Amino acid sequence: MALWVSRSRIVTHLLKTKISSFEIIMNKKSCNLFHLNSSYKTLGGCYNTRPNGLSDHKSASVPSFRRSESARAGKQLEAVAYNDAVDENQGLDFSGGRVTFTPQMQFISESSDQRIPCYRVLDDDGCLIEGSRYKQVDKETAVKMYKTMVTLQIMDTIFYEAQRQGRISFYLTSMGEEAINIATAAALSPDDVILPQYREPGILLWRGFTLEEFANQCFGNKDDYGKGRQMPIHYGSKKLNFFTVSSPIATQLPQAAGVAYSLKMDNKEACIVAFTGDGGTSEGDFHAGMNFAAVMEAPVIFICRNNGWAISTPTSEQFRSDGVVVKGQAYGIRSIRVDGNDALAVYSATCSAREMIIHEQKPILVEVKHETVSRISFPNKRKFNSSIFVTSMSRPLRIELVTTQRQTTPPSIDH
Repeated sequence: MALWVSRSRIVTHLLKTKISSFEIIMNKKSCNLFHLNSSYKTLGGCYNTRPNGLSDHKSASVPSFRRSESARAGKQLEAVAYNDAVDENQGLDFSGGRVTFTPQMQFISESSDQRIPCYRVLDDDGCLIEGSRYKQVDKETAVKMYKTMVTLQIMDTIFYEAQRQGRISFYLTSMGEEAINIATAAALSPDDVILPQYREPGILLWRGFTLEEFANQCFGNKDDYGKGRQMPIHYGSKKLNFFTVSSPIATQLPQAAGVAYSLKMDNKEACIVAFTGDGGTSEGDFHAGMNFAAVMEAPVIFICRNNGWAISTPTSEQFRSDGVVVKGQAYGIRSIRVDGNDALAVYSATCSAREMIIHEQKPILVEVKHETVSRISFPNKRKFNSSIFVTSMSRPLRIELVTTQRQTTPPSIDH
């Protein structure tokens, strides 16, 4: 044991001696090991110490080093101090673009001075706003949108009352969101694949899902495609390219990015449309899906219905950003904010988003702002503003006023 201790002391002594010798050599040669950065002033000696605290004063001491003589064959270069403006000739090439240097220390503000505006085409009376840019809707499509929105609201009323009577166990309505459902469906191709949350039955209705098929699913009878193994309103249709509704919040978003990437690999001229609510943006799956789609440039439209509430949790308790639309820019995704009670605005935004996605193969985020009038299935203790129940369909049902013929009276509808 004594022998081992003695040997260890000898090894420690030798290491200390070697390290000390190495430090002396390095101190003597340190001035020749580092080159002079053109961003710093040349100062006497090997280096100077910067005083405590940060300062942008030009006379502040900064570290500097003498360039090795072999680098410039004996020439001594004058150091160039930073100008107040950014030198665009100096920077770093990162993925996504060149990043320039600046001597100014400036933090990015937590929010912009102005909020992102909300795109709309129709005013509160359902009349066309002068100077609006929108996609034209023919009379046949406008009438079908009108009839489908009315059908959706009537279906919601009947099934909601059936749930309150105990005939079915669960139901969620889409009241106040008819324009989002139907206008989006009208703007898409039947080949586009839908990954819904649970308030998008209007898209199925538009694509041909019958009222009987809705009833079969909600009651879970023998004709239900899921054979009663799913909760009510968990619709799905392979024929109509509509993924089955999934209860967990936001799980469909990363799935949508993956499905969209598969379409891209197969060179299909179609896109994925994934829906979520503002509460879904508080889930990790939202961020994973957005980042995946952005990096892989997946052809997917993320549509977020933002009514300001995730059941009883307001958005003020979920995030501090300017809604959801700014989250797209953070991930490098093109984004737009749309008035969700304006069917023509939703239709136009979705058409344009789909065109860009098909041609550019990149994702897009659409934040749809709207006032909800939907009640959740079970008793809700939160007091809703009763005034919004009265006019929930006032603007969505005025879509027929703006057609290619610019009609001034609503077209007749055959019952």
